[in-house]
This record gives sequence, C-alpha cells and structure tokens, in this order.
Amino acid sequence: MISRRDLLKVTGIAGVGSTALSGYAIAEALQEQVTTYAFRPPNWTPGLKLRLAVLADLHVCDPWMSIERLEGIVEQTNALNADAVLLLGDFVVGMRLGTYSGPVRNDAWAAVLAKLKAPLGVHAVLGNHDWWQSAEVQRRRAGPVPAAVALTAVGIPVYENTAVRLEKDGHAFWIAGLGDQWAFRKRSDERDEAASADYTGVDDLPATMRQISDDAPVILMVHEPDIFPQVSKRVSLTLAGHTHGGQVRIFGYAPIVPSIYGSRYAYGHKIEDGRHLIVSGGLGCSSLPVRLGSPPEIVVADLGGEDGGEV
Repeated sequence: MISRRDLLKVTGIAGVGSTALSGYAIAEALQEQVTTYAFRPPNWTPGLKLRLAVLADLHVCDPWMSIERLEGIVEQTNALNADAVLLLGDFVVGMRLGTYSGPVRNDAWAAVLAKLKAPLGVHAVLGNHDWWQSAEVQRRRAGPVPAAVALTAVGIPVYENTAVRLEKDGHAFWIAGLGDQWAFRKRSDERDEAASADYTGVDDLPATMRQISDDAPVILMVHEPDIFPQVSKRVSLTLAGHTHGGQVRIFGYAPIVPSIYGSRYAYGHKIEDGRHLIVSGGLGCSSLPVRLGSPPEIVVADLGGEDGGEV
C-alpha cells in the first residue's frame, strides 16, 4: 500500500489529477488487492496442495512504484504464506513515462525483492520492459539484461526457457519459465506490415518443455499471454502478466490490450480446450499512472486443495 507521503507526491506531480475521475484512477492505481484462484488443474498429482503468490508488472519507478511501496508489497506477499513466489517480469519501466517518472536503480529494487520468503523459493522471468531498459541490449540483440543481473545477484533465479523440478510433501512438480516474447523491437528494415507484432522474442517453448523429464505437473511462467494457444495440455497451469488487465476497463471492457489477440487474454482465469491460463492484472502502470476498473493485484493460486475442485 502506498504511503501518505507518496500519495501526496503523486497527486502533486500528476497534472491528470485535476479532475475527480482522473484522481480516482490514480488512487485506484495505488491500492493493491489480493485475488485468489482455487482449483485443481488437470494433470495434477493427488495430494499435492500448492499455494503460489504471483507478482507481475511492478514497473518500479518514482513516485508511482517507489521503494517504500514495493517494501509494503513484499510484506503483504510474505504474509500470504505461499509455498513459492513467482515473478512474471516487467520489473522496470523500459520506456520513460514523462517528467513525472524517475528511475530506481536495479540493485535497489532487487534488494527489496530479495526479502520475499517462501519455502520453495522465489522464481522469476523477464518482461519486455526489462529487455527494453538497455539500449545496448537492444543494439546487440542479446543479454545480459540488467534486471536479470540484479535479480541473480540477490539470489533470485531468472528463467529463460528453463525449468526446475521441485517437491512438496513428497510430491514433485515443475516450474518452467519462458523467455520473453517481445524482447527486441524490430528495426525499421525488419518490419513487415503483414506481421502481427513489431517485436521479436527470445522464447523457445519446445526447448523449455524438453527439459520436463517425468509426468509431474508443470507450472509455466510467461510474461506475455500470447503464447498460450501453443501451450500443450502437458502444462497444468500457465501464469502470465503483461496486459495489466487492460489497465483501464470500462464496464468490464478494456479498449487497449497489448496482445495480438485483443481482449481474449486480457485478464483472469481462462480455460481453452482443457488448458488453464491465469493472467494477472499486475501491480504497476504503463504509459500513464492510472488504473480504472483494473486495480493492481497480487495473485494467489491455491492448487489442488479440498476447496478447489478440478475445473
């Protein structure tokens, strides 16, 4: 939750705060909630009960997602007593939002995230803004990505088309992380008017899945949900961020969703052909520091419990 000092700072800086509606939209952007999904996914091991806390799209910057606010989110997440914490990318603001936004050093926000605690660890993937933060990374079309360096330095593993096998109460499961699908902006000579996006990625779903060596359930972390039609039924649950739930939703409709599928994967629990996807609304803001009808959220996935029947 944002502090009173940051709230005064925000409203004082934001010219859009001059009307009641925009003032409400700013306030909503700063009041995170917890959204819980409880169910038993397909291909789930009987007896395996798993609680995952999911943080997406922090977009750390001053004053909208200050270090002080981030510390509060970490405390709130730790209080959820999750078995594992999953970080779905966009830790930074890869493009400047204007004069009202100031950068926060990567080592500073990473040190706060290092305070996240869970018995089965904290696991991360990168988002497009993390790749876009560095002009040098964009120029050479390769990492290391500064956000990944900062996370690794504080002991948080960053997955790029990799997977790890974990156990809880003697039951195994996999956490897999896909490389970002929008890592590089296409140069002008690479753009194709017929193409669906002006970005290229470092994602390799087949290589990621080849690392799964047994029939234990698979939790797949991705940043952009657009990969979901390609995800096989072998994956019990895909978790994504990126869309911010549209960030502005009017009567449930988001006019702008950064996805080639429009609003199809804008937000929430999606089931297609027996495959499950949860898209987090995220915590930070992109382009403008406002949210309307799409409050920032920490997602909790309670998987396999008695209260969560198979869906």
